[in-house]
Amino acid sequence: MGGSELVALRAAGVSLVLDVAGPGLPRVLHWGADLGETPLDQLAAAQDAGGNALPPTAALLPTQYDRWAGRPGLTGHRDGGPGHLRLTLSAPVTVAVDPAGGGTVTALSHDEVAGIAVRTELELTPQGLVRQRHAVTSTAPGVWHLDSLLCLLPVPAQAAEVLDFTGRWSRERAPQRSAFGDQTIAHESRRGRTGFGAPSLFTAGTPGFGWRTGEVWGVHVGWSGDHQHLAQRLPDRDGVLGGGELLEPGEVRLAEGETYTGPWAHFAYSAAGLDGLSAAVHGWLRARPSHPVSPRPLTLNTWEAVYFDHDLGKLTELARTAAELGVERFVLDDGWFLGRRDDRAGLGDWHVDPDVWPDGLHPLVDEVTRLGMQFGLWVEPEMVNPRSRLAEQHPDWVLAAPGRLPEEQRWQHVLDVARPEVFAYLLERLDALVAEYRPAYLKWDHNRDLVEAVHGGAAGVHAQTDAVYRLLDALRERHPGLEIESCSSGGSRVDLGVLARTDRVWGSDNNDPLERQHIQRWTGLLLPPELVGCHVGPPVSHTNGRATSLAFRCATALFGHAGIEWDITACTADERAALRSWIAAYRRLRGLLHTGRTVRADHPDPTAYLHGVVAADGGHALFAYAQLGSSARDGATRLRLPGLDPDAAYRVSLLPELPGPHLHGRPWQPDLVLTGAALAAHGLLAPPLRPAEAFVLELHREP
Repeated sequence: MGGSELVALRAAGVSLVLDVAGPGLPRVLHWGADLGETPLDQLAAAQDAGGNALPPTAALLPTQYDRWAGRPGLTGHRDGGPGHLRLTLSAPVTVAVDPAGGGTVTALSHDEVAGIAVRTELELTPQGLVRQRHAVTSTAPGVWHLDSLLCLLPVPAQAAEVLDFTGRWSRERAPQRSAFGDQTIAHESRRGRTGFGAPSLFTAGTPGFGWRTGEVWGVHVGWSGDHQHLAQRLPDRDGVLGGGELLEPGEVRLAEGETYTGPWAHFAYSAAGLDGLSAAVHGWLRARPSHPVSPRPLTLNTWEAVYFDHDLGKLTELARTAAELGVERFVLDDGWFLGRRDDRAGLGDWHVDPDVWPDGLHPLVDEVTRLGMQFGLWVEPEMVNPRSRLAEQHPDWVLAAPGRLPEEQRWQHVLDVARPEVFAYLLERLDALVAEYRPAYLKWDHNRDLVEAVHGGAAGVHAQTDAVYRLLDALRERHPGLEIESCSSGGSRVDLGVLARTDRVWGSDNNDPLERQHIQRWTGLLLPPELVGCHVGPPVSHTNGRATSLAFRCATALFGHAGIEWDITACTADERAALRSWIAAYRRLRGLLHTGRTVRADHPDPTAYLHGVVAADGGHALFAYAQLGSSARDGATRLRLPGLDPDAAYRVSLLPELPGPHLHGRPWQPDLVLTGAALAAHGLLAPPLRPAEAFVLELHREP
């Protein structure tokens, strides 16, 4: 491989090796397990295939000129002309090594004939996460139409299975697996928002990989509009994994001097299963200066307590009961603004309804703050009901082609936030509400897909997404301490793009703990617990009518940013006592839950989950065992607890604030000391559970 010039970055057990010699864009020769201090000249020699003219790895942004017969990394055209690009370096590649691990690679390339320049950024973070993005600039007269821009990294032949996701409202992020041969496996979202089935991490790995086993490579595109993820393998090249924004025809048109910057794609590698991918992403997220830190306040949201029936007396009673139990944040949900007696009217009219709140929200806000709680407020700024003053006064503000309104969904349309007057109106209204009522928190909802979205005569999802990001940024700039939750019919806007300017996501509108066990598990593949809202709902779920015990609901909601979504004024004395104890447990343990490493066992019983959080120093841990269905096995269950310090001795006991299981009619009360190695390899026996039962173990390292 004559003429090669290799650079290598290393961090957290991951190596990234590139050939930057040119004349084209760099080729990634290795992304995966740490190669140690292997001399780069030996790596270069290992790439020599005996004169084979076709290297196994394609360049970043591969094209037909690179003899790449797969999906091109960059496609477009200038006013209908040929779109075949020949990108060559404009300057030597810049490499900066981070003393903490990893580093950055920046490559500038161009095609002078096509009139295109590209800036490529590649970063290996100290946590082992690879981040990549490209920016495309038109450098010639006329308009260059960008069709597609992908971030891609190579994966080897042993990555022969793909983990993807599907989903729907109240059943987000359901996993599905496929064999990965010489083919293309693509996941596309055309809903104008991230989507219920969007990949938390789109993953390729060795067949049968699990949470703690197998070699895996994953990617997540941090974008809240239309997007694509793909895995592709050709017979004559290494496979690739990647993705980018999914653009409609004519959506991005670059005049001379204009630039389109694609979203960051986040790539993670693990030699030991999916938990390793989570560790890389969670670690990077927690290292951000903007990352919310514990204590994350225990939240009560009023939706399932009162729905649209806003009454000051009832809400005051609810707030007082919440404070008595130990709640720290009280959030007033939908129903407070003009004409909002149901979900068929009012969206867009962001003024407090004087018929319901003659003194504004001040009496409630004052009482909430007097009780020592933070106040939060629900909004849905991007939407408008046809039955609203805003729609009557500004029918042209809808995100649609003139005279061609899309179908209503949930009796609402989408506002064209990219229109300057719409942006200004929303920022003024939100700014005024926050300035007057000083909420610590906004629950920012988004309850429908974008359909036939048109802005300025062209496809409008990109402009809408960019404008919403700018709106969030502008509001946060005016109110730096304000926390914002990304809610979208529950969990339909869960991605690292929106989380760059928000503080948590609502995992799902479904608070049924059986469904939540699945939803939280796969949301947690990408996000650490402190970013995922997990609430205790009422005894009977309003989404599916299933009844579950309070103990199971509490054990499920503990492993996240915990809260309550229930009319607790109607609770019995025993229920209040149980909630008070659970809240005390959350407040005692959130420092561990929100900083420790998430671990999930490859438990052999498919009807049960075993998962936990282990402190960074290995000294403290929590594990939950949840029975989800009827097991084919009978008798005691062996629980093997992963992720502990193998050389340390741990005292194992039930979490004292939550009830435990029974064995032969008597409470099961384990109190034993075992090493981390013994707990991982041999485990401990626990009594069988019935479906929809769970218990939580607490472990402390012995002195």
